[in-house]
Amino acid sequence: MDVVLRFVARAAVLASTVVLASCSSNGARSAEARIATSTGGVWLDVTIADSEPARQHGLQGVTDLPPDRGMAFLFDEPVQASFWMKDTPLALSIAFWGRDGRIVAVLDMAPCAADPCPTYRPEVGYVGALEVNLGFFERHGVEVGDRVAIVR
Repeated sequence: MDVVLRFVARAAVLASTVVLASCSSNGARSAEARIATSTGGVWLDVTIADSEPARQHGLQGVTDLPPDRGMAFLFDEPVQASFWMKDTPLALSIAFWGRDGRIVAVLDMAPCAADPCPTYRPEVGYVGALEVNLGFFERHGVEVGDRVAIVR
């Protein structure tokens, strides 16, 4: 039994390492996302995408995202850019927040293998977006109006 547990633990570490390596291929760095909800706090590890190449690559090609991981897209000024799921095999949820850290929209995004792929964006400008596994925000009670902080 100990051998099986050690194997499972090593496999989990390897999977996380592969995800981090693929997310960090454009020089992205890791941080912690903290979300203050009406029922408490939610924390997860994120890969930071704060350069144009890192934002364009996003989670493309990532086939396994651990439940407590995601990617944070950070912008210097408010933007109204769209996200798409081209070559992203995982279904994801995305939360957008404004300068004050308050979430302005939460959307679900479907994988897309071939053009044309739908695009996703809120109706208002935002300075950050957080991509996580589909349903993460709902499972953790994260809603519009909650606050996001990225701790590097």
